[in-house]
Amino acid sequence: MAFVLRRDAGLYGYERALRRAGFGLIAGADEAGRGACAGPLVAAAAILGSTPGAQVAGLRDSKLLSPAQRERCYDEIMAKAVAWSAVLIEPGECDRLGMHVANIQALRRAVWRLGVAPHFVLTDGFGVDGLGVPSLAVWKGDAVAGCVAAASVIAKVTRDRLMKAAHEQWPHYRFDVHKGYCTPLHQEHLDVHGPCEIHRFRFENVRRAAATVAARTHGSGSALTPPPGLPSDVRNRDRVATL
Repeated sequence: MAFVLRRDAGLYGYERALRRAGFGLIAGADEAGRGACAGPLVAAAAILGSTPGAQVAGLRDSKLLSPAQRERCYDEIMAKAVAWSAVLIEPGECDRLGMHVANIQALRRAVWRLGVAPHFVLTDGFGVDGLGVPSLAVWKGDAVAGCVAAASVIAKVTRDRLMKAAHEQWPHYRFDVHKGYCTPLHQEHLDVHGPCEIHRFRFENVRRAAATVAARTHGSGSALTPPPGLPSDVRNRDRVATL
């Protein structure tokens, strides 16, 4: 479907336009962790109410919020949302599927698990089929659509909490700081210790670190083999592998 929004429509303009078109319950879906080389991929979906009182103060793209602001928005979303859900795809499944396929599946599962069926779904960036209702992919949806921004906050807060828990088990990687993304700090510890159970072997930097540590530890130049089911010829130059 096609419709035009005014530039000053605000964060809830998409929902208002869709309700005028006859769609009562509008769900937004977004993910967190697609570009990380460690930890799960988390997708979330949210349906916000239609009244002004159901709006979340200060809500916007989760990447533009401070950790404290995200937590406050998260609590308000939990209190006000008509329905919400969060799902995770573990690193091994991300390796098996490839990140693009895993991303689409995660968004689809999040919408399916909503306790209230939506009449329309807005997804961030990527079109998602198989939802059973009309949908629209919105470029930078977490910055322009309230329900997508809410899903973004849920996914980000959920994943950050999981990565802080992972830090307790593997403190030497500092997952509490970089949350599994490909930062210089993460790479420094990855090159020293090699990958752990929650690293994604579809990422070239992870496979390279595994080979380097194996050679240093065992005196062998052979690289560690990827986990079963992972294609041997995967490439990940842009940090997102696709099948």
